[in-house]
Amino acid sequence: MASKASVVVATHGHCFDGVASATLFSHLLRSVEPALASASFSYRGQAYDPGKNGVDPAIFEGATASVILDFRYTATDALGWYFDHHASAFPTAKEREHFAALAARGRGFYDAEIGSCTKLVAEVAKTTFGVDVSRFEELVRWAHMIDTATFPTPEMAVMRKEPQMKLCAVIEQHGDDALIAELVSRLLERPLSEVASAAEVTDRFGPIDALHRANVDRIRKSEQVRGDVVFVDLLGSLTETVTKFVTYADHPECAYSVILSRTNRRCKVSVGYNPWSKRPRAHDISKICERYGGGGHPVVGAIALPLDLEACRRVGLEIVRELGGG
Repeated sequence: MASKASVVVATHGHCFDGVASATLFSHLLRSVEPALASASFSYRGQAYDPGKNGVDPAIFEGATASVILDFRYTATDALGWYFDHHASAFPTAKEREHFAALAARGRGFYDAEIGSCTKLVAEVAKTTFGVDVSRFEELVRWAHMIDTATFPTPEMAVMRKEPQMKLCAVIEQHGDDALIAELVSRLLERPLSEVASAAEVTDRFGPIDALHRANVDRIRKSEQVRGDVVFVDLLGSLTETVTKFVTYADHPECAYSVILSRTNRRCKVSVGYNPWSKRPRAHDISKICERYGGGGHPVVGAIALPLDLEACRRVGLEIVRELGGG
């Protein structure tokens, strides 16, 4: 008996855009490859750990089809599709050349001008393959708003009252392979608003919200205004997720935010431009982060570092000074 066809979807883990783009791609692939409509889909969340420049090619072994979404490119012939929008998608010329060959076959798509990977997949599905994605309009809209941080106010991102924002928080905290697969399955069949309002999401959100509120208090107690930058050092205790929107809301006069945090596996430097500051952005944050092994977008980026608190502080303060902090 022939083995069942399988699809491996490597997408940005613990990320709303990663889940949403995986949903859109699954719909696209099933539409353009009818033979894969009944294939087994597995979803593998990817994280930017220290020294990690791409996806482990071994996860694609034996797959009928494969894709990397919303994550750094990996030059492997086992890769069948690629979609991304990060300015730091290609670590070296080797990855760019490999991607060019994939793009020439009509399976590689990259656009740093598009704010979310979900929107990129949706646009390609419509314009290149003629696939109807109209029923995912709400999902595309929210993924784009969340990934571009184009909320009406920074307080919206801090308070997280909307069901979609609660789902975003659950994904950021619990977005491993199992949850990605669970949510993609639901989002392929049901509207985002319905999935986000389900008891499975609201039950998970309660403890996350309590932790989030405690983290907001920690951030506010640690905020230091240094020239044009709000600097926050949270290295004193473990922090799984942080939000720069607290600093944006508290200090709209500052153009940038730099937050240091750590988990039990890594340190992290989070850097962002405050769009509510009304100040012109004078720096490409993705380029700054790339110099330290990180990446991102011109307006937001991050660096994953080993568990060396002093080294993390040194990097963070160097960036603060570069961004105009005293």
